[in-house]
Amino acid sequence: MSHFATIAGLNTHYHHAGSGPALFLLHGQLPGSTAAIEFASTVDHFARAGYSVYAPDLAGYGLTDNPTDFAIEARIAHARAFIDFVNPDRYAIWGCSMGTYIGASIALADPRVERLVIMPSNVLPPQAAPRDPARPTVGAVVQEYTPTFENARALLSLVLVNRDQLTNELVQQFCEASSGKNAEAERQRRLAPRPPSLYGELHRLTIPSLLIWGADDPSATPERGLAMLHLMRNAEMHVLQQCGHWPQRDRRARTFRLVEDFLRAPSHAQS
Repeated sequence: MSHFATIAGLNTHYHHAGSGPALFLLHGQLPGSTAAIEFASTVDHFARAGYSVYAPDLAGYGLTDNPTDFAIEARIAHARAFIDFVNPDRYAIWGCSMGTYIGASIALADPRVERLVIMPSNVLPPQAAPRDPARPTVGAVVQEYTPTFENARALLSLVLVNRDQLTNELVQQFCEASSGKNAEAERQRRLAPRPPSLYGELHRLTIPSLLIWGADDPSATPERGLAMLHLMRNAEMHVLQQCGHWPQRDRRARTFRLVEDFLRAPSHAQS
């Protein structure tokens, strides 16, 4: 169900369904990213699986107000304030793209986080050259993006490998979500400083963590995910073929099974 609440001074839109252990879904920072576009079927599936699922539109995305401060620290603070609004005793985070950076930041600071799911990210891992220098990267296309149907399709064609997912409906939703006040938010995010590196802090994550990576992501390559895995003390990683930047869409059934098994497995947090 769709809800609104005032979080850190912003009228914040979020989806909530189900009851049980709390699971927070944090979307990425593509120009048209929203909780619904990246996680709609995920909310419904995991609600049916016995979780209380929360998926907010983060600050400056979807139907949530634009902030006055677009620095990543302020955006993390908004996400953390949303979690505090829900006020779970314990919870899990599942991040997509930039949502993985926000999720890892929160997990490093909040002892209530008991599990972390990480999907492909261009900011959380160490930097690396693209696999195919001749192929446009998601980041390069985002820098030139303006909200038209054609540009939305071109960007999503780099994000998704499964062409059955690249529907006209999805492209139109993404284009609309990148327009209006969200187009201004995207311009402001481009002016904000690059987020500081968290890569060197990942060794401090001792909670169980699951990395799900697309083998065909053109810029957030599996090698970058493996570099994170080597630092994390209680993590496992799965690389999926025929899969790009959004495993929850490209390989939905397999991704859902992996996450369900991970969330239900006995915890062996390390100190």
